Amino acid sequence: MTMGAEREAGEEEESRRPLLPPSPSPAAEHQQQYQHLGRSSSSALRGGGGAEVSAAEVSAVLSPSPSSAATPPHTHAQGLAIVPQGPYGGDYQPSQGVPRDVLDEVEIRHLLIEHVGHRCCWGSRPGRTWKITSIEDCNVYVGTLETFIEERDTILKKEPYNGGKIDGRDKGAVLGVWELDLRSEFPMLFVPEKEVMVKIPHSEVTEKCLDCEGRGEAPCPTCNAGQQHGFYKANQMTRCSVCHGRGLLAHQDGSDSVCGMCNGQGMLPCIACASRGLVTCQTCNGCGSLLAQSTAHVRWKTLTARKVSATTGAASVPDEVFHRAQGVQLCNIQAYQCTPAFFADSYPLNQFSSEIAASRLPVPPSARVISERHIISVVPVTRVTMSHRKRSFSFYVVGYGRDVFIRDYPSKFCWGLCRCFEWLGN
Repeated sequence: MTMGAEREAGEEEESRRPLLPPSPSPAAEHQQQYQHLGRSSSSALRGGGGAEVSAAEVSAVLSPSPSSAATPPHTHAQGLAIVPQGPYGGDYQPSQGVPRDVLDEVEIRHLLIEHVGHRCCWGSRPGRTWKITSIEDCNVYVGTLETFIEERDTILKKEPYNGGKIDGRDKGAVLGVWELDLRSEFPMLFVPEKEVMVKIPHSEVTEKCLDCEGRGEAPCPTCNAGQQHGFYKANQMTRCSVCHGRGLLAHQDGSDSVCGMCNGQGMLPCIACASRGLVTCQTCNGCGSLLAQSTAHVRWKTLTARKVSATTGAASVPDEVFHRAQGVQLCNIQAYQCTPAFFADSYPLNQFSSEIAASRLPVPPSARVISERHIISVVPVTRVTMSHRKRSFSFYVVGYGRDVFIRDYPSKFCWGLCRCFEWLGN
């Protein structure tokens, strides 16, 4: 073949190749999550052997900019992606605070009145008329360590066997509970909980029912109580409770009539077995045999360790309020086993991350760890104090969702009535 013909053949083959590689299916991407976790780990603020990320770099990424919505996440020189989470930017330095929209007096009162309006028997007068004496901004750091585990146990289930095919050891080897391929059942990572029951192949066996010794019947517990298997007495009768064994009923005029309960016999057959002495075995339903099969009980769940670092101004707010609030993620590390995050210019945050990692929840012996995720977020909190004469109270505006938390509101009506009786208050 000449050089020109070879060149034309090569160009024709090159033209047949697709311009882009085929994209994997969603199922294939779902399976790759579990394959990836065993080989590598990812970190938002630190990588193995990578350079340290300074406070200035984090601050530059989290600061809002006009073109931030159209630009990709900031990438560090070592290839570490720092992705801001939430509607606003933020800085993790406690002294610098978190950038936020400044709340003025009108908006503070509006948030308080709207919150009070959803509470029956709360009056809105303090929110409308009381004086705002102080507004204090304080950052709260929220940390979580999620451990996603898979737990497997074997359960032996038995049911009556009335004949039919058996998937026993002659069909193949019985797999161990951790040898089962359950990739089709895998949930998404860090779901709260999922549970499935899977039959183990080739584990079926038949066995004699021990409650009836394979007879299908057992001595009647009513008329043959305490009798052993194979020993019973038939035709056991009980005295009629209506005529007391006479077979006749006496009347006030001195006459007698035949008892309708026992038809004049004075005795009644056993109500449980009709005086046969035997009843059908409840375990095997009269079959005499049981089919036993091993079943895998598989559970996926997320164990979550939570911790909050709050200033004294926000110490009275329950931790659950901060965990539900919307903040800015400072780090998001996902790996097989997460290590504490590292902040180049903040020792308190490093210590906070170490405390969260040390509070890792224990994993059951029958479970294995699939992945862990360590997240530290900063939640903006505004403490507002209002006063009227010699009375005062404080409430908190938490997170970018501006949730309001009040512990001791001064205008509550204890009668359980609607707030139309507000004039009874202050």
